[in-house]
Amino acid sequence: MNIAVLQGGPSAEAEVSRASAKGVAAALGKAGHRVSRLELTPSLAADLLHGGFDAAFPVTHGRLGEDGALQGLLEIIALPYVGSSVLAAAMAMDKTVAKLAFRAAALPVATDVVIHRGADLSVEVARVRSTIGKSVVVKPACQGSAIGIVRVADAFEGDVLRDAITAAFGFGDAVLCERFVRGREVTCAVVDVPALGGLRAFPPTEIFSKAAEWYDFTSRYAAGGSVHQCPAELPDAVTRRVQDIACAAHRALGCRDLSRVDFVVGDGDDPNAVTLLEVNVLPGMTATSLYPEAAAAAGIPFDRVCDALVRHAVERARTTTTVAAVPLP
Repeated sequence: MNIAVLQGGPSAEAEVSRASAKGVAAALGKAGHRVSRLELTPSLAADLLHGGFDAAFPVTHGRLGEDGALQGLLEIIALPYVGSSVLAAAMAMDKTVAKLAFRAAALPVATDVVIHRGADLSVEVARVRSTIGKSVVVKPACQGSAIGIVRVADAFEGDVLRDAITAAFGFGDAVLCERFVRGREVTCAVVDVPALGGLRAFPPTEIFSKAAEWYDFTSRYAAGGSVHQCPAELPDAVTRRVQDIACAAHRALGCRDLSRVDFVVGDGDDPNAVTLLEVNVLPGMTATSLYPEAAAAAGIPFDRVCDALVRHAVERARTTTTVAAVPLP
């Protein structure tokens, strides 16, 4: 098949996207497909319409590429594509909306406060302190790859919390403040295609950050920034719980095809507590990324994963009923 691998875009994660796209393109080529890497630019729709493509494989991260906007374009031009739908992508990208879905599904999440642009920060800082306490993680609501995230070790010290919230507003109109859960950083890749066994979770991975105290942007993408252990050395019951929650979170947002779900395992005196953080509908696919590594740990070569994803996308488009527009009277 002729596959368009989509990359780049205006987000801060564009270079990571291009590195991911290189990995996916190589895997698809190994599986026997013809592959073109296309940039997320204003000419993309025309490039796709005139390229004779059978399907698109978005490997775009962040704004416009992972938030449902690109997925909407692909729906409009009726090109089959890998990954979640417009709604699921948009919900996963907005951490505040995703947490509403997680809570509705009774999944374990951290205590949080959502702050919207224009709110009185003096009031909001006091609310965060009273609701969450001393140790807070401040996150832009709609960013990935840990961009803009700040851990505030002492929310009661001076203006440090206010400054972190103000900085997070540089990335969007909403900020999520969460209780910092001290534990082991664990992620779990999910695949959701019939050829690979339907909805299933790969072995969880534990992440040991080297570039910082936590899994920040540098730890994720710099050479030597982190060490991954897959499968993670967790008790069997905890492994199963992480995998079950990963699949449940994928389902709660209505995701399809693939995702990667991030957790903290352990919380204070309970080493086996599991806290769900977020779902990534288009996880990184670089040489240091977690998704290909987890697939390998499950005994599935990355080229087979990518091949199954594009074939499923094409088959889904063939079997999806399209309702023709009815002309207005």
